[in-house]
Amino acid sequence: MIEFIGVDKKYANGTTALQDINLTIEQGEFVAVIGLSGAGKSTLIRCINRIHGITKGTIIVDKVDVSKLKGRDIRKFRRRIGMIFQSFNLVTRTSVINNVLVSFVPELPMWRKLAGVFTKQQKIKALEALDKVGILDKAFVRVDQLSGGQQQRVALARTLAQSPDIILADEPIASLDPVTSRIVMDDFKKINKEMNISVIMNIHHVEIALEYADRIIGIRKGEVVFDGPSSKVTQGILQNIYGGKWEAEKAAIEEQAAYV
Repeated sequence: MIEFIGVDKKYANGTTALQDINLTIEQGEFVAVIGLSGAGKSTLIRCINRIHGITKGTIIVDKVDVSKLKGRDIRKFRRRIGMIFQSFNLVTRTSVINNVLVSFVPELPMWRKLAGVFTKQQKIKALEALDKVGILDKAFVRVDQLSGGQQQRVALARTLAQSPDIILADEPIASLDPVTSRIVMDDFKKINKEMNISVIMNIHHVEIALEYADRIIGIRKGEVVFDGPSSKVTQGILQNIYGGKWEAEKAAIEEQAAYV
């Protein structure tokens, strides 16, 4: 379970990113965070694994006060939380399986890290993760030979290999075409349902968020202005989340999708 209690986040330049956030996310939920660019969506999910620290309040993840973790405890905590980025963060000049095996590096003794030697069990686990996202046949292909959608699935497999309880996804389909976006979202949904892994996703594509997520959190100017089932989201609620700019935002999203 993830719990935000009175959380504020203010950056050094004085910008307030989050204001009085109070949320509870249960294990196994699929949550989409929506709102205008700069509303605080990325900050919200990045506070969960301490990429960003908070200014005020408390974040509890499975009874652990995240803000009190230091050093090795932060690294150990992050092993339980997978992070997917828009940019994939892959090493493109090496093979798919090598990119997935990177997830095991923190567990290796120093001599294995230096030699780049992984155990048989780790290699099997990496292949199983690739199988779960449907690209086992690409295991020994160089990443730079894959499409954008395939690369995002490699990033997802790398995250699965570390056996996370939670997956945080920061605009995971922003650079993908509509067809590929749905393939990747199908993977997220399958993993969420079959493995009971919580998925918290920051996403611009509202229609896709409503289709795939069980719950929508709407952020406007750092505040939660909607939190409820995706089935309850109306055009009026979207207008409120987007500060009366929903129609313009929708047109921009559609234009971006057509361009991709």
